[in-house]
Amino acid sequence: MPQHTTDHRTDGQGQLKRALGVPSLVFFGLVYMVPLTVFTTYGIVTQVTGGRVPLAYVITLLAMVFTARSYAKMAAELPFAGSAYTYTQKSFGAGIGFVAGWALLLDYLFLPMINYLVIGIYLSAAFPMIPAWIFVVTAIALVTVLNIIGIVSVARANVVIIAAQTIFIFTFAGLGIASMTGTGTVDLAAPFTGDGTADGFGNVMAGAAILCLSFLGFDAVSTLSEEAKDAKRTVPRAIIIATVTGGLIYIALSFLAQLAYPSNDFTDVDSGALDVMAAAGGQFLTIFFTAAYVAGACGSALTSQASVSRILYAMGRDGVLPKSFFGRLSPRFHTPVLATLAVGLVSLLALAVDLGFISEMVSFGALIAFSAVNLSVIKHFVIDGKRRGGAAVFSFIVLPGIGFCLTLWLWTSLSPRTLLIGAIWLLIGIAYLAVVTRGFRRSTPMLDLTE
Repeated sequence: MPQHTTDHRTDGQGQLKRALGVPSLVFFGLVYMVPLTVFTTYGIVTQVTGGRVPLAYVITLLAMVFTARSYAKMAAELPFAGSAYTYTQKSFGAGIGFVAGWALLLDYLFLPMINYLVIGIYLSAAFPMIPAWIFVVTAIALVTVLNIIGIVSVARANVVIIAAQTIFIFTFAGLGIASMTGTGTVDLAAPFTGDGTADGFGNVMAGAAILCLSFLGFDAVSTLSEEAKDAKRTVPRAIIIATVTGGLIYIALSFLAQLAYPSNDFTDVDSGALDVMAAAGGQFLTIFFTAAYVAGACGSALTSQASVSRILYAMGRDGVLPKSFFGRLSPRFHTPVLATLAVGLVSLLALAVDLGFISEMVSFGALIAFSAVNLSVIKHFVIDGKRRGGAAVFSFIVLPGIGFCLTLWLWTSLSPRTLLIGAIWLLIGIAYLAVVTRGFRRSTPMLDLTE
């Protein structure tokens, strides 16, 4: 098992603990993705695509498989914390790496907010006498404490959450199929042909772009490379397994959901899944779904907050972000406590934003990072590594090139509002980098990749 040649305890930073194998990494990725996350934006994407959510997921999964492969290739070469930030920095230099990391921060900072927001939405629907903000604040406090305690406690909680969601999935499938067989009017092609309310392939692409947020699990796995056993072998495996498994679950669940409730008329579009559950299994399934979904959202909040704190740690460790704050680990817990607390404070914005906006912003940041990693494979293996021959061209140019084109296509399918705000975020990042480098007169500090 590879170890750091430099003991960071000597400078007060501590050392990340290697404790995770393939099962724990896959669980981490699946919980981060949340098998039930298909219902997070279900109502929104159903209306955008005109009832073609499964088709949108097929397109997104196709793009994500190519991108996940690029992540797996880079993770095997660079088994360090930092994910797209590290891969892009090593391939293109510190400046471009910073921009990729800044874009990645956007989706990582917003994803915990999505989880806290939907926790408030669904629990307040179940307990209308309690304000949603109480559930949101309580969840933020609980998740922050668990992440400070350490990554092993997160991995153990993930097993329980995945088990509960698995039971729900089988229950939903059973009740949904039973409810449909009794009608005698099921159109199995409808989830792919649509209901006619939003025709055209462009609407499907717009929905697929939003759904990219569902696939952040494989990216999250790569951020744990410094806490994985035999990272060069385990992390790439876990990335591919989590991506394909999650994608197939999303397609199957959205297919069953649209058959059980073939409509885009929801009581509340943000919680449209409740209409689906009521149609498939009545009050029992609605209650079961709320419990399983909230548990999954808590698990996703756990893993997403863990991931973004480690991104901040990687960027702080090299001095791009203030090292004294972000680049330190707790000597007791071996976790980035201050970075974790900062993410918890930022997550309080969940009290003041809407679900549709957050979902699109997460996808904006994710797609930029995904594009950068696909290009990093080409730069790292072909241009820098001088890999030649037909097999190398196919593996390190054609496949990542397809991944880049697909992610770019999805990125341009986002709404103009999202593209504008995302561009402003990138400009803020570039301006910050200009300050750090004193007008680009100094080089951007490089992340220490010594292992």
